[in-house]
Amino acid sequence: MNAAAYVRVSSLKGQKTDAQRAELEAWAKRQRFKNVQWFEDRETGKHLERPAFRKMQAAIFSGSIDTVMVWKLDRLARNLKDGINTVAEWCQRGIRVVSITQQIDLNGPVGQLIAGVLFGIAQIEHQHIRERQAVGIAAAKKKGIYTGRKAGTTKAQPARASALRKQGLTIPEIAQALGVKHRTVFNYLRKSR
Repeated sequence: MNAAAYVRVSSLKGQKTDAQRAELEAWAKRQRFKNVQWFEDRETGKHLERPAFRKMQAAIFSGSIDTVMVWKLDRLARNLKDGINTVAEWCQRGIRVVSITQQIDLNGPVGQLIAGVLFGIAQIEHQHIRERQAVGIAAAKKKGIYTGRKAGTTKAQPARASALRKQGLTIPEIAQALGVKHRTVFNYLRKSR
């Protein structure tokens, strides 16, 4: 059997995938998987436009993966619609989907029902995080200690994005070269016009 192990953290700073990897490796060893392909993303789960996730999808659609294992379902998606649609599509293709810490094998209707509930919880949890963040920012602004990011500050060099585009690089290639997200590259290119 060929398995995909998917790990994800939301940011580059301070978050590590070590714990997820260790548990996934131990589970794969107990299940006697000999061929495990690893896919790791370091960005939000609120959308599916993640480089490693797309590579894993391609491997699934090419038929080289028959089992997807994750530490928790919210590593796949943080919103109900994307999570359910993704898992349902995989299950229709005969892919076994396993959340190891939640001890759920999503094959069959009961597993898919439980997945729906867990994706719903993940979406609610994500919304609560955003609400708490907004409350914290509002309180900091009221105290005068939060100024936010200064207008015009960027994570990379917008002019370099334009130069790379003129050299024929794709948006994902530019994003990787600059260490920013795709939407940031689009913003840089739009501003340079």
